[in-house]
Amino acid sequence: MRLLFILICLCCLCCFCCTSKKNVINPAAVLALEKRVRPVHDTIGFTKYSWQLDSIYNRLGIKDSKNKMQWKAAISPHDDYKYAGRLYYESLKGINANTIILIGVAHRARNFSLQDKIIFGDFTHWQSPYGALKVSDLNAEIMAKFPKSSYLVHNEMQELEHSLEAIVPFLHRKNKNLQIIPILVPYINYETIDSISNALSEVVSKILKEKHLEYGKDVAVVISNDAVHYGNEEWSGDLAPFGVDNEGTKKARAFDMEIIEKCLVNEISLEKVKTFTEYTVKNTDYKEYKWVWCGRYSVPFGVSFANKLNLTLSNKPLKGTFLNYASSIDHELIKVEDLGMGTTAIATQKHWVGYASIKYE
Repeated sequence: MRLLFILICLCCLCCFCCTSKKNVINPAAVLALEKRVRPVHDTIGFTKYSWQLDSIYNRLGIKDSKNKMQWKAAISPHDDYKYAGRLYYESLKGINANTIILIGVAHRARNFSLQDKIIFGDFTHWQSPYGALKVSDLNAEIMAKFPKSSYLVHNEMQELEHSLEAIVPFLHRKNKNLQIIPILVPYINYETIDSISNALSEVVSKILKEKHLEYGKDVAVVISNDAVHYGNEEWSGDLAPFGVDNEGTKKARAFDMEIIEKCLVNEISLEKVKTFTEYTVKNTDYKEYKWVWCGRYSVPFGVSFANKLNLTLSNKPLKGTFLNYASSIDHELIKVEDLGMGTTAIATQKHWVGYASIKYE
């Protein structure tokens, strides 16, 4: 009887423990479910509230209209909305997929000694003027399948970087179901750009095939970039090899157009991507500018990745189409000061920035 009593007690204890375990909170599970939101960094040049961007649309005379375009990729500016607002809209109007792979600049990569690897984050959401924007579950899936030697998870870098948060409001405004996969590209030489973009295209293409997702319709790529930074005032050095008079400005703009026409439009190829890097970074030191596009890494990486993805999925290269080019000094600017916004830099003939708008199909 005594043995029977002990056995009954042990059974009851086991049942109690099993039942209790169901109600115990697993810290790891809580962490996995925790909402980690990437905050807005720039509240001067970009919009923090939905009514601000709505007002900018009104001032630009842009009417909301859905379209059936399915651009596979696009290059968009990321400068202050006062300077480049209209070009954001033009660059992104054909990007209508629900999931966008964002390829951005890592302006402060030097602060963290980041190089030779692309940078992911593990945020679950990004703060947007139109509410919390979900980071796609594909973000974690890509990292799980991607070579560990080719990427880093660095939330602090993603928090400080403005080149993607500039684009997010325009995409989120027209698609409240939007999800994003944010990737930053720091200092990387051409050979590494080629190898990592190839690896990323292989991983993403497999995921798209497994999930029956269509490139352009369900998933698209947006590449963040500002073109030439020109002038000799309020830059770190003299960035005006052609001078800062009308003729110098004209020559600088023409040189930007030469880069676009030779490297970024029509049928995309490895040779064009490599030529772009030869225009923009020094062959003796890939960390140094040759011609000052801040997208000197994001553009070749993004275009190469988007093109290889299309080659894998459709067996043909992407075709780039020039949409527009503008600068911070060549058009009437949008009034934003009464919206609680402003500019983060001056815009004069001695200090200006160029913007390229290109679509890929």
